[in-house]
Amino acid sequence: MAAGAALRRTTRQRPQRNLRHQTPAQCTKPPSGRRGRGLTFLPPERYEALEEARRAQDTDEWKARYKVRAGVEGTISQAVRVTGIRRTRYRNLPATRLGHVFAATAINIVRLDRWLTDTPLGGTRTSRLEALMLAA
Repeated sequence: MAAGAALRRTTRQRPQRNLRHQTPAQCTKPPSGRRGRGLTFLPPERYEALEEARRAQDTDEWKARYKVRAGVEGTISQAVRVTGIRRTRYRNLPATRLGHVFAATAINIVRLDRWLTDTPLGGTRTSRLEALMLAA
């Protein structure tokens, strides 16, 4: 059988859908008859644990601990941007480790240069919408 004939046969079998005349309940159901979209609720104990973790984020102790992590995340981000550290160019572990040491040294040199030349740190980036609002 030719590929064109098979394509015509399969496209003819699909029902045409007119979305303008469907109710919202019909729109969420796929034509195959399977279940449509739905909400998923966590079990009560998992929901409570999640809410407790969110409440803990408002405490000063949590914010002090997270401040350290935020600094580490910034260092990793800088390492990725400056040296491309996510991918290694070596196959063996000692050479990869040496590459990471060189990357850390490069980051330290960049930071030392910025400190010696009083170059300000990069600020928070502004979105395009925010830039438009500031320009207006």
